[in-house]
Amino acid sequence: MSKSVPENTSIWSKGMMAVTAAQFLSAFGDNALLFATLALLKSQFYPDWSQPILQMVFVGAYIVFAPFVGQVADSFAKGRVMMFANSLKLLGAASICLGVNPFIGYTLVGIGAAAYSPAKYGILGELTTGDKLVKANGLMESSTIAAILLGSMAGGVLADWHVLAALGVCAVVYAGAVVANLFIPTLPVARPGQSWRFTPMTASFFNACRVLWHNGETRFSLIGTSMFWGAGVTLRFLLVLWVPTVLGLTDNATPTYLNAMVAVGIVVGAGAAAKLVTLQTVARCMPAGVLIGLVVLLFSLQHALLPAYVLLFLMGILGGFFVVPLNALLQERGKHTVGAGNAIAVQNLGENAAMLLMLGLYSLAVKAGLSVVGIGVGFGGLFALAIAGLWVWQRRR
Repeated sequence: MSKSVPENTSIWSKGMMAVTAAQFLSAFGDNALLFATLALLKSQFYPDWSQPILQMVFVGAYIVFAPFVGQVADSFAKGRVMMFANSLKLLGAASICLGVNPFIGYTLVGIGAAAYSPAKYGILGELTTGDKLVKANGLMESSTIAAILLGSMAGGVLADWHVLAALGVCAVVYAGAVVANLFIPTLPVARPGQSWRFTPMTASFFNACRVLWHNGETRFSLIGTSMFWGAGVTLRFLLVLWVPTVLGLTDNATPTYLNAMVAVGIVVGAGAAAKLVTLQTVARCMPAGVLIGLVVLLFSLQHALLPAYVLLFLMGILGGFFVVPLNALLQERGKHTVGAGNAIAVQNLGENAAMLLMLGLYSLAVKAGLSVVGIGVGFGGLFALAIAGLWVWQRRR
């Protein structure tokens, strides 16, 4: 890993390119591994309601380790933290390949992802400054969504060919992410000298929670991003059941293609947000959030692939435009209050608690025998109402 501290704050600096490459490979592995592991569950005849449980053990790791990962990100060079986290992901993917229970292996990947997230977003505020941070977030999100696009497709297509081969590719990609981390420059430690005793660490984290949730701007960001990612992960599993139920297709590839359309749209939306929204005009993203729910509702009522692709692409555009400014707002305000790493850890707690709640409700709805179309319509309508309520609250504040 390079020992020099970059002076160039451009989003095209070598440090930023290394972070982007590492993020692409790591996110590619995450998404390919999800669909490869889902295919493994299908091949081993796990029940349908157990599929969301796979993601729940993943996000559960975020929640359990939330009080600690932010301090880890701020107490070491963030590039090194990213490398360690990707090594944990590699270990989890390799264990699934070697026959370890998929839920255990996927939990290891979740622990790695929990450690990785505060470092990958926190490092952006150390490599870029001011309004370039919105553009850097746009680049990061574009890289992430491109990885979601390609990783999801690769996971589904390879799993249709050979499940073990798909899992092996995921392990190789994680190894590539570890290598890419070697090229991230070693930056100064953000908050050195913090206590590593359990009580002070948890007290520090919950103090960060208190600070961010009591600030109007950061609370607005935390609620918005939590709702968005909770909805996004639930939609992913909704698609896995919607395709065979509504379209009658039982392959692993079609749900990944539909997810890919969302990913392409988010790239477009993230780019638009970087050009049209600044930290002073974040509220411009709110109408897009309301429209996301309405598009989910319309999508659930479709019975053909072409309109489904169009609506999911539109959903992605709205999602990218909605979430990128909120992320940038939290990073900027968090950097000057509790530290960027702690701010992202608090964000992860909120987002993953929302994911766990929404996935749990979705799994219960599936187990109760509710139709996938009814679930989608109800989910989209409630999301639109919730974002509209958040928007009204923000305007009154």
